[in-house]
Amino acid sequence: MKTILTEKELAITIQRLSHQLLENHLAYDDLAIIGIQPRGIFFSNRIVQQINQQIAPEKITYGKLDITFYRDDVRQGLHTLNQTDIPFSIEKKTVILVDDVLYTGRTVRAAMDALLAFGRPAKVELCILIDRRFSREVPIQADYAGRSIDTIITQKVKVLWKERDGKEEVVLL
Repeated sequence: MKTILTEKELAITIQRLSHQLLENHLAYDDLAIIGIQPRGIFFSNRIVQQINQQIAPEKITYGKLDITFYRDDVRQGLHTLNQTDIPFSIEKKTVILVDDVLYTGRTVRAAMDALLAFGRPAKVELCILIDRRFSREVPIQADYAGRSIDTIITQKVKVLWKERDGKEEVVLL
């Protein structure tokens, strides 16, 4: 096991990504941040908390998206359903999808398919904590990435969060 980000580095990375989002999107009215269930929610919650410290909390539109039935591997067994919570239209908004690890790109592709049930966004951007470069199966690239790493196919990246795992860090297994 190798540590990619310590707890302190993780906090700094989240703060940096939050500031980048704010710098690039000064018009908050047309912005929606949507975390991908289940693992991207912990990361998106942190991003939104950081942004809310900088601007008025009511200015950020935040939702959570379950992609279970949009995955192309759903036939490989039963999946646990998560809750989608998007009580707003994404019509003509800039949507920032947030997930913890970008690997093959299939999760993000499924999320983009699922988004269409909520309207047609003006633009979709992707914010990722860890980008596992050179592993894509579909042509997807992050607009915002906390850390880009090179891995081999047998390795796993695990993001640990205090509320679920008791500690915060990113490790390579």
